[in-house]
Amino acid sequence: MIRSGLFLSAAALAFAAAPASADEGMWTFDNFPAAKMKADYGWAPDQAWLNRVQNAAVRLTGGCSASFVSGQGLILTNHHCVASCLFDNSNDTNDYLNRGYVADRRDLELKCPGQQAEVVTKITDVSNDVKGVFGTLTGEALTKARDAKIAEIEKAGCTDTATTRCQVVTLFGGGQYKLYQYRKYSDVRLVWAPEDRAATFGGDPDNFNFPRYSLDASFLRAYENGKPVATPNHLKWNPRPPKDGEATFVVGNPGSTSRLWTGSQFAFEREVRLPVTVATLSELRGRLIRAMDESPQHKREGLDELNGIENSLKVYIGRVKALNDPAFTGKLAAAEADLRAKGAGGKDPWTTVDSAVSAYRSLYLPLRFTQPSSELYGYAQTLVFAAQERGKPNGERLPGYTDSALPLTEKRLLDQKPIYPWLDELTLEWSLSKAREYLGADDPDTKLLLGKASPEGLAQSLVSGSKLADPAVRKALWDGGMKAIKASDDPMIVYALRLADRQRELKQQSDAVYTGPLTIAGGQLADARFAAYGDTLYPDATFTLRISYGKVAGWTERGNPVPIMTTMGGTFDRATGSEPYDAAPGFLAAKGKINPATAYDFVTTNDIIGGNSGSPVIDRAGTVIGAAFDGNINSLGGNYGYDGTVNRTVVVSTDAVQEALEKIYPAPALVKELAAK
Repeated sequence: MIRSGLFLSAAALAFAAAPASADEGMWTFDNFPAAKMKADYGWAPDQAWLNRVQNAAVRLTGGCSASFVSGQGLILTNHHCVASCLFDNSNDTNDYLNRGYVADRRDLELKCPGQQAEVVTKITDVSNDVKGVFGTLTGEALTKARDAKIAEIEKAGCTDTATTRCQVVTLFGGGQYKLYQYRKYSDVRLVWAPEDRAATFGGDPDNFNFPRYSLDASFLRAYENGKPVATPNHLKWNPRPPKDGEATFVVGNPGSTSRLWTGSQFAFEREVRLPVTVATLSELRGRLIRAMDESPQHKREGLDELNGIENSLKVYIGRVKALNDPAFTGKLAAAEADLRAKGAGGKDPWTTVDSAVSAYRSLYLPLRFTQPSSELYGYAQTLVFAAQERGKPNGERLPGYTDSALPLTEKRLLDQKPIYPWLDELTLEWSLSKAREYLGADDPDTKLLLGKASPEGLAQSLVSGSKLADPAVRKALWDGGMKAIKASDDPMIVYALRLADRQRELKQQSDAVYTGPLTIAGGQLADARFAAYGDTLYPDATFTLRISYGKVAGWTERGNPVPIMTTMGGTFDRATGSEPYDAAPGFLAAKGKINPATAYDFVTTNDIIGGNSGSPVIDRAGTVIGAAFDGNINSLGGNYGYDGTVNRTVVVSTDAVQEALEKIYPAPALVKELAAK
């Protein structure tokens, strides 16, 4: 997830309904706009260049991007992308998240629970195959037919599920369907990470801000059969400062954007989803801070959760401000009006979307609040649904439980990681209390969730009575299938069974009135865009591999120029000794060794969004000169549009990482590996 900060007006944004402006776009590798870039920059990469870069790009299933940077499976990504791995390997004696971790030998590299590294090997257009099953189907029947065909395509595309993964991706809201085939590595280990404060210097105030002084970088390694994988297709490590104006590429997996939405979808976001999300997350943040203040142990155990909540809150608050900016929403409306004026081949997808969103409004709160928040409940729900779904033919299963998806579902379920009962109880109690608040005490769904219990009492009894924190217990239930689930007296399993029928019912209703209609309307809107603007368009982000091009460039903020980069010496000038501007102990200890002129963080015009965290920033020569870790304060409207005059990607430079590897958190073996030809 890209970490972010404050928001400024996005009135000047350009929108993807029309051809992309200079530097705008998260392009698929099978539709890179080489002619457009050449017109903008006088040069564009050829297919061989694109192939080399694609083969080195890595998707981390924890929600980040990365890249291979050596021939021995070494992976560059962000520190905040490995924070959960550090956290899951820590205890009260060894707090790796706080102190950082350097593996002096390969056998000391730490396994990251739930993590998987994936490399795209092939992209195939399967639009005709998927759309061919639609016929005259509507609603839930259409959704089922589509999902069945997708499951069939994925299973046929990847018969070896031990080393490959197939995923059919919906692009342009249903206008295209592409089969992405991946080489996967299910054993990912932590190699090197700095202290948490080195990466989070400036804390929440600096999040989504620039200038920055953040060492938000780490290294992982992919293993197979207990050995590091051979990765001859990797990026060359190039520890150098950036050059003002030089062309840069960001290659990664942007998570999700909403640039192709219609007016009614934006209205729902502004009026319903975002206000509920901001209000409930704000309360969770307050509850968590209070609990963390109870003891040093709670402070350590809650830190990773708090960081994630604060980051998400800042993103959502920025989106609220974007959609309440009249100039910004005026641009959205104008872009939609332009497309409508050009027509949709005699069809009216806008009315279909309006009706679907209207119907979804009455389903949204039940759909949201009948999904309690808890690690243990998540395990229970997965076990229950997996047992139910695995007994069905592949084409009839829910997404996430098909043959192509089950290996990752199983890995996430069975990998060992710590569960902190107080934290799980806190999040479960919070989610149940919010359900009662938003649905009402007399609502049937509230009664289903709580019965006669209070949120506090139910959360305490479910968490304290469950044995699902033990991976062996989860494995026995997974292997035992429906018979074991029905025989279980684990209160969390019993609770998940109690909710399952209602959750299925709500999904069916949503498929009938919302998902199904949007599938057809999305395809019609995509056809209208292609007819109006040609095929030089990029789809909304879908956490699949994309490439954006741009350049190293500052911008003007309130009449003042913002420089392209900071230096490591600036850390000490900015440090106050008080949180969150307390310099990391390792930095203070190595102050006399650090070259203060070393390039630290820099900015580019590349178009990115959450999910791009850890993406390699690549120069014209195809070498890696940094890792993207943030956007600037102007970029929070990037979910809905892009403004190249002020939107910036924030990057930690390879120059700074090299300095840290040599002088602050020494890793001589890693330095040697990165320099190997």
